[in-house]
Amino acid sequence: MAAGTLFTFPENWRAFKAQIAAQYSGATLKVASSAPAFTFGQTNRTPAFLNNFPQGKVPAYQGDDGFCLFESNAIAYYLGNDALRGATPQASAQVLQWVSFADSEIVPPASTWVFPTLGIMHFNKQATEQAKEEMKKVLAILNQHLKTRTYLVGERVSLADITVACSMLSLYKQVLEPSFRQPYSNVNRWFVTCVNQPQFKTVIGEVKLCEKMAQFDAKKFAEVQPKKEAPPKKEKGGKEAAKPQEKKEKKKEEKKPEPEEMDDCEAAWAAEPKAKDPFAELPKSTFVMDEFKRKYSNEDTLKVAIPHFWENFDAEGYSIWYSEYKYSNELAEVYKSCNLISGMFQRLDKLRKNAFASVLLFGRDKDSSISGIWVFRGQNLAFTLSPDWQIDYESYDWRKLDPNSDECKTMVKEYFSWEGEFKHVGKAFNQGKNFK
Repeated sequence: MAAGTLFTFPENWRAFKAQIAAQYSGATLKVASSAPAFTFGQTNRTPAFLNNFPQGKVPAYQGDDGFCLFESNAIAYYLGNDALRGATPQASAQVLQWVSFADSEIVPPASTWVFPTLGIMHFNKQATEQAKEEMKKVLAILNQHLKTRTYLVGERVSLADITVACSMLSLYKQVLEPSFRQPYSNVNRWFVTCVNQPQFKTVIGEVKLCEKMAQFDAKKFAEVQPKKEAPPKKEKGGKEAAKPQEKKEKKKEEKKPEPEEMDDCEAAWAAEPKAKDPFAELPKSTFVMDEFKRKYSNEDTLKVAIPHFWENFDAEGYSIWYSEYKYSNELAEVYKSCNLISGMFQRLDKLRKNAFASVLLFGRDKDSSISGIWVFRGQNLAFTLSPDWQIDYESYDWRKLDPNSDECKTMVKEYFSWEGEFKHVGKAFNQGKNFK
């Protein structure tokens, strides 16, 4: 029987999956989510933690025997039992199918829709409306599947139900008001059945379904986001000059949100953005990202932008990564695949200053793949530096490239210019998108 510790921040829905699985299997699981055992944004950046979990992200699991795991789905799988994983090869495959479905079809639109209501992400009307439409399609698929079924796979709760229900938890709590969820009675029945199982309730408590769709709160967003401190003005004289500054400080104190107004999850999210710039500890680089982006946007890619990139690239200050979408066999229509890329870019908006990417779609409807080249400040994947950036990247495989290698030179040329042989892909180029 597995026994170990789960490192996370409070109310992390990804961690819920592992905790609920442990409840069903009887695994012994200690949860470290608060000081002194674990402080999110600090403990997960220490050398000791990074030695076991190089990406520094949570949830992360360490067994009493020293066995370590990251990736929430893998942890839940390990802590579960055969009944949760699927008793037959067919059932196991179906469980994996729904786990993948949650990651690729539910989490992206759910995050786009829900995060602005929590003050975590800025509101974009077009993106939100698109997310709502995507969720309607997802709910319709689930509703049809559950028409003659109590659970997603078989006759009892499996990792499929745990994963999908946890992925939809924030939706049901924040935005799926009665009128919106009414057409999907089978999904509603299934969700309520799941969250009221003793094993679920022990972990997530009572779930109150949304009564009124939460909206973007500009004031809350401003409170959660980091404040830019204005440079101090030169004093013009004595006590009188000090008075305006005192008033400003008092106003700042008045604007601080009361801790009790945010639940634990919001507090964890809010703590990270208010921390200092995650890239502040890195040494200054000679490579000016904005200058390259201007060249790339306004001048010839092959003749000007790429030569400029290699002439100025700082291999110590920046790193180059190849990414490949894990679930290519599940990609359907091309437009949906493009939305998958666009959605990720939107949720990484605050990373733009320190990153550039060219992500391409290959193939056609129901036979496509997504891969790209990313350039980040520093030598590690930037996504682990902030919870805001961790939504999508788990759905991709990442490989750091050697900037001096012929492979890297070729990939940069092909992905930046959107033309070439792309021998490693095996499908024809369809279209591309840039993160800049």
